[in-house]
Amino acid sequence: MNAMTTSITLALALAIVPPAMAKATQSHAQHHPVAAASADVDVPTDATAAVAVAERFHGALSSGDMATVEALLAADVLILESGGAERSREEYMGHHAVSDAAFLKGAHRQLLRQRARVAGEFAWVGTESELHAKKDGKPLTVQSTETMVLQQTADGWRIVHIHWSSRTKR
Repeated sequence: MNAMTTSITLALALAIVPPAMAKATQSHAQHHPVAAASADVDVPTDATAAVAVAERFHGALSSGDMATVEALLAADVLILESGGAERSREEYMGHHAVSDAAFLKGAHRQLLRQRARVAGEFAWVGTESELHAKKDGKPLTVQSTETMVLQQTADGWRIVHIHWSSRTKR
């Protein structure tokens, strides 16, 4: 897989973490009403704050708010995707973050399923979605999965691990 394909795949996978649940915040309902209404969501109340951070991360990335993206990632975050790894916030911010943000700016994500759980100071969020975008002027639909692990810190939930996987829908 070449660097451009890897960047696009990473960007596609990044777009998948939508709202915590159909009962999510009002701001979420305004941004993703169809996804929230039709998705299969299993997020207990104690996990909603962690899911909100995951969504905030994706919203910031999609809008190019790199300061917020950076603030929500732990310094030692581990990001795995397509057999590759970025082993720190600094590495991600210096490599894929800008291209991911540029791609996500025009993409639409549709939440299919989401499950989240909290165990002590950690939470995990697993999301399946479809990303609708254009590549070379043609419609592109990508099936994406994401696992995000967050840790409760003095500053709130921070993302310590992300694993993305995606494939083009045929």
